[in-house]
Amino acid sequence: MLLPSPAPAPALRSVLAALGSPTAVSEARTPALRSHQGPLSPELPLPVHVWDVREPAAPPAPAPRTRLTAWRFLIRGTERAVAAGDAVLTPDGWSFSHFFEGPYLAATERALAQAESLPGTYQPRLISVPDLYMLTLWLHGDTAADGADGVPDPSDLLIPLAPAPPGIASHRPYRVADLLPVLTLRLAPAAPLFGSTAPAA
Repeated sequence: MLLPSPAPAPALRSVLAALGSPTAVSEARTPALRSHQGPLSPELPLPVHVWDVREPAAPPAPAPRTRLTAWRFLIRGTERAVAAGDAVLTPDGWSFSHFFEGPYLAATERALAQAESLPGTYQPRLISVPDLYMLTLWLHGDTAADGADGVPDPSDLLIPLAPAPPGIASHRPYRVADLLPVLTLRLAPAAPLFGSTAPAA
């Protein structure tokens, strides 16, 4: 079962205002959103965190820290999500950023459906690993936690969204403790050939 953390009210209001703006909708690079007939509603807010696995955690944290960058809402039409909308924190507070669609939209819905069928109760979040062009659904075990804070617990689950980096199976649940070493290895700087990069004299 999933227990989403509530989004900040100003973040939700900013997305609702954008949905109510013909200009914001018509200028969005989202054909499905522009062509949709009928009501649209932002649902299932997901905090989006950036996670740099190369950044060591401060003890006693078990994993690198995450940094909240946005709240993402699935924009649902009559039968399915037709787009997603992000709200970001600015010096003036939470503000609408943009609408978008693409493969990660369907992958997010699929991963959420997978998560609902898993045993246990989780708080859904998203983690972006920019250097790997990777987005994953983060199932946090502490459902009472503030969705804007916290670090991945070793027992938390990660479901990489498709398309996932080569060698990492999309839509397969991984424990953080199992996937973290793989990501760390992927992001480790390559060792110089023959042990040195110094030019010959």
